[in-house]
Amino acid sequence: MKSIKYSIYIFALLLLASCEQEVIELQQPDVQVDTSCEDATAGTADFTKFVAIGSSYTAGFQAGALFNEGQNNSLGKILSISFSCVGGGAFNQPAINSEHGYNIFITPNPMGTTVLGRFKLQGTPPAPAPVVSGTDALPNPMANSGFMYTGSTGAVPVNQLNNFGVQAIVMGQAFIPETGKWSGAGTDPKFNPFYARFASDGGAGTTTLFTDAISSLTNGGTFFLFWLGMDDVLLHAVYGGDPTKAPLTPLEFVSPANPGFKYFYNNAIQNLLANPTLKGVIANYPDIFVMPHFTSVRWNVIAFTAEDAATISSANSGYAPYNAGLDFALAGGFPGLTQEEVTRRKIEFKVGSNGIVIEDETLTNLSAFGLPSIRQTKTTDIIPLAAGSIIGQEFTPGDPSTTWGVGKALTDQYALIPSEITEINTRLAEFNTHIKSVADANPNRLAFADVNLGMKNLVTARAGVANNVTIT
Repeated sequence: MKSIKYSIYIFALLLLASCEQEVIELQQPDVQVDTSCEDATAGTADFTKFVAIGSSYTAGFQAGALFNEGQNNSLGKILSISFSCVGGGAFNQPAINSEHGYNIFITPNPMGTTVLGRFKLQGTPPAPAPVVSGTDALPNPMANSGFMYTGSTGAVPVNQLNNFGVQAIVMGQAFIPETGKWSGAGTDPKFNPFYARFASDGGAGTTTLFTDAISSLTNGGTFFLFWLGMDDVLLHAVYGGDPTKAPLTPLEFVSPANPGFKYFYNNAIQNLLANPTLKGVIANYPDIFVMPHFTSVRWNVIAFTAEDAATISSANSGYAPYNAGLDFALAGGFPGLTQEEVTRRKIEFKVGSNGIVIEDETLTNLSAFGLPSIRQTKTTDIIPLAAGSIIGQEFTPGDPSTTWGVGKALTDQYALIPSEITEINTRLAEFNTHIKSVADANPNRLAFADVNLGMKNLVTARAGVANNVTIT
């Protein structure tokens, strides 16, 4: 099982590498003895046809976009390479055919006629910024007919596909036809063009991602990966905990329209195991806040030198009325306002590293005094990668007083505050507990991959060794 275990280890490495600026091109030595399949055995599993069902990482989504190299290094593809050691067959993916892809975290996109693709570290000092992409990345078949999947090499139909991973999709979307219905584009929040592009009905809205996956498993499938659900937490975090952008999926039943994570997860596993010959692997979700997407942009990234004295003075003068207003509200005995909060809310810039000005909806509402709910970031805040593309940029070109993170506060989608971080971590733990219980209830049919533990061990050790290769 050496090769299979190595593939599970790769789960964690894929997550850590997902936001790096370049896809690493491995250089093989001049003389190499391939031992990747040495001692590999299938055990009681049959890997003849492997089908992966999941969300962003299963699809190969990286750095804000789905693009060729990312898709070629998708989790499903990585696993299929190891499974080939023990009888695994071809692994067909719905090819995206775009070098840089379409960045889903940039709004608006396109900007004019410029299509923005994956994030990449650029400039001096390096900062995450989207790469200019081609029109081949537009998720719009009216403007880009090539966006629709019409078959990979050999015109592979959907029931021969092996990768049913779709980025930016939550659990519930996999079970409703609206997710792939092109007539809902731009109006229905449940619609996802990255499923619609390869839906078996051509985007008519009569099938679902899950039924399409089942059709492929029915067509000779022998083994599956089910790793849907991570985006139910990840998307909420990526959008700064802003529920208007991506709500956090509840664990339990709320209403018929929002039945919760457990309902959908149990339904999926029940349907997969209805085929008595199928076996599969399910995995828990790792701590998302150790990923580069949430560690690349520092909380105190606003840096000033002595030469910026005029800018510092101007910024501080601009916030003087706000700071004075906080003191006035406190002196007036405004209900709920404390000296601790006033101190925490006051904004001041200095030479060196400074916190970013952000909105914080948990602050006492002082709109009666004309004061916004803003403050500077602290060590307890987390800044998602997408914020790095706007921090330091002028919201109104030519007006430095509107510089994002200095004169203009980052909105909710660009910052995670402590209460949001706690809520996300709590929900993630709840999801993982349920996934483990499902695996324990089906020990002869389901293997359990503890991705969370693998990720923790890798981060703690700061390196891992696999097949005699050390990866830091």
